[in-house]
Amino acid sequence: MDISQLIQNISIMALPILFAITLHEAAHGYVANKLGDPTARHLGRLTLNPIAHIDLIGTILLPLFMLFTTGGTFIFGYAKPVPVNSMNFKNPERDMAIVAASGPGINIILAIISGIIFHIIIFLGPMININNQAGFILTTILVPVALMLKKSVLLNVLLAVFNMIPIPPLDGGRVIVGMLPRDLSYSYSRIEPYGILILMALLFLDPFKTLSRIMWPVVSFFVNLILGAVLL
Repeated sequence: MDISQLIQNISIMALPILFAITLHEAAHGYVANKLGDPTARHLGRLTLNPIAHIDLIGTILLPLFMLFTTGGTFIFGYAKPVPVNSMNFKNPERDMAIVAASGPGINIILAIISGIIFHIIIFLGPMININNQAGFILTTILVPVALMLKKSVLLNVLLAVFNMIPIPPLDGGRVIVGMLPRDLSYSYSRIEPYGILILMALLFLDPFKTLSRIMWPVVSFFVNLILGAVLL
């Protein structure tokens, strides 16, 4: 990938990644606060300011590394986890599951909103007269915005699907822990210290690409559903 292509990819992906990760973490904190746990609010994490959620490795270095190595075909990142104290909940198991599900949920909502705006731009495109100055300026603005919205759909769906993998400490694992009977929930939660190692093995050491074979059909289904006939 040449330097100009790299800069173009970064400029198109930077805002969608920041929005996706920031809203994901803010949603956890907001829902936890509504359910009785003010921990995130007291730590200033109920904000849409990405600086409060940025993790140097997960939000900046890892996405850049994957952009270099995959050319933009697969980008992944994460933010600083929002602290949640389940002891403040009336129903800790149920409420933790709701808090966990809120992150992927907001990503799906953001993907749908991005898709709607994307389709509006595509619909309005042929009506813009690029032969006059106003039309040229408008087109110059709308084209990169449309590209960012398209990437926003993909990145948000990917983030939602990845986080719903039922392995603690991912959100899907926490949802499962909150839904299981207490004995099974406790046993399943003991996977959490090894969860990241399991995920790293599935991502980078699995010769059969098990995780990709499971994830990509789901991701493709939702992206195609939102974008319609528009190609990725």
